[in-house]
Amino acid sequence: MTDKMLARRKRVCEIIEVGRDRDWASRLYDLINALVIVINLVTSILYTFDEISAKYGALLLSVEAITVVFFAVDYFLRLWTAPVLHPELSAVKAEVKYVTSFSGIVDLLSFLPYYLPVFFPAGAVAFRMFRVMRIFRLFRINAYYDSLNVITEVIASKRQQLMSSVFIILILMLASSLCMYSLEHEAQPEVFTNAFSGIWWSMSTLLTVGYGDIYPITTLGKLFGIGIAFLGVGMVAIPTGIISAGFVDQYSRIKRLSEYANEADIHFIKVSLSKKDLWAGQTIQGLGLPTGIIVAAIQREGKIVVPRGNVELHPGDTLVLGAKSLGDDKHIDLKEMVLRRQNPWNGQHIRDLDISRQTIIVMVRRKGNILIPSGDLVLKEGDSIILYTQSHLRDATTIEV
Repeated sequence: MTDKMLARRKRVCEIIEVGRDRDWASRLYDLINALVIVINLVTSILYTFDEISAKYGALLLSVEAITVVFFAVDYFLRLWTAPVLHPELSAVKAEVKYVTSFSGIVDLLSFLPYYLPVFFPAGAVAFRMFRVMRIFRLFRINAYYDSLNVITEVIASKRQQLMSSVFIILILMLASSLCMYSLEHEAQPEVFTNAFSGIWWSMSTLLTVGYGDIYPITTLGKLFGIGIAFLGVGMVAIPTGIISAGFVDQYSRIKRLSEYANEADIHFIKVSLSKKDLWAGQTIQGLGLPTGIIVAAIQREGKIVVPRGNVELHPGDTLVLGAKSLGDDKHIDLKEMVLRRQNPWNGQHIRDLDISRQTIIVMVRRKGNILIPSGDLVLKEGDSIILYTQSHLRDATTIEV
């Protein structure tokens, strides 16, 4: 693959993925994607009303066709850019990873059932049922906003506690159903006919106030039902309390990040070249650095080399890169965070960090070495993290380059 094609694929990946604030093309695509998802779902709902479908059926079908075409184009773009999103994998493995992922399956089922009746007319009704999968594309809207994404993060972090509470509810439901069946079967055999009837009663009593279709008539059954009703209030409160505690813990963790880290402004960064780096063997003028980025100095074998355009870079060189100041009207600073023992980032992968999508980790310094901040990198105590963030961190110190 040529460098031009690789750069084009990388740019497309930046646009279709969750965009940064200053990447207007990506932010515009995010807005269009969210809008198309909502329009498609609204169209599907409106088409179920007979009076609306009779009057505007052709228009609704046209809108649905256009949105489905957008879903198909979006799917193939994400499939095409999968190797950029997963550079650690080969192109085929990266594409397979996307196709078999939850989002890949949802993206595929968002448009494929719409076109399958063309080839298999007999299964048109069954294929139409699969269009319900489009509603799961709403999770993409969830990815665009940190406030919405907190919900899924809390549920994922508390999944073990939630599963434990559900297990307790199931055990209590089974035990109460068997007890109620034993107490009420002889008095009303046509109601509590088997254990499943007791399960239906216990479910409606534990989780609600009952439906009134099944209820005890014996004295012992009524007393037992009162106790189960009281337990039901507590059982429902358990998962509610777990989720509430998760939200408190999530926001407390974000707040602690500013208490256990230092920050400093950076105007220059230092880069050490290895044999695997693409810059090794190239001249400075051939690097294609963006406007405003300069090579301030080159350190080679203990000496400083003047960074002229025809100077060839060697493995082992240390480059000092600098950028011009943005001015007082723009406040964009890189910051350095030194992880202390209490920092919740210790021992976590970068992809699992509780940070805003407006925060970007530029690089990680560990014992004098520069590490590429990939999603699989595990942070450790003492790591120096260079990042961009709009959040303000206290106890600022200056970085010495």
